[in-house]
Amino acid sequence: MQEDRYSYNKADSLSYTFISNGPNGNIKKIVVLEAISDDKCLYNLAFGDLNKDTGEIDDLAKSNNSDTQKILSTVAAIAADFLTRNPNVQLLATGSTASRTRLYRIGITRFWNEINTLFEVKGYINAHWESFQKGKTYNAFLVTRKK
Repeated sequence: MQEDRYSYNKADSLSYTFISNGPNGNIKKIVVLEAISDDKCLYNLAFGDLNKDTGEIDDLAKSNNSDTQKILSTVAAIAADFLTRNPNVQLLATGSTASRTRLYRIGITRFWNEINTLFEVKGYINAHWESFQKGKTYNAFLVTRKK
């Protein structure tokens, strides 16, 4: 994906940061990848604004910085970097709200041709996982690097 995106920093092996620039100023964003299975083969992708007071992710923040596509492209690049560095893991992604999960689906659909060459994407719908299909509404996404 050659979409415009922000430069990001790898804070440690499981977290990345970048700065959103827009009409509301510079807002620090954070992506954290957390193992959610005992064998460390399944990771959750958590993303949002970095709360200055707590140091935690605020995944409900609304920055309104007019850069949604650039932010999503940056998060996608981070996910791709993580899966390239860890080719045997699965990455679970879901938005903190239905509308944010919808944004993920739109992004996957928009770049499907590029994504599909490197990654296998499954969507969670009706209590089961299926291969991603454009136009379907999913509750979550599971991404793995193709072998």
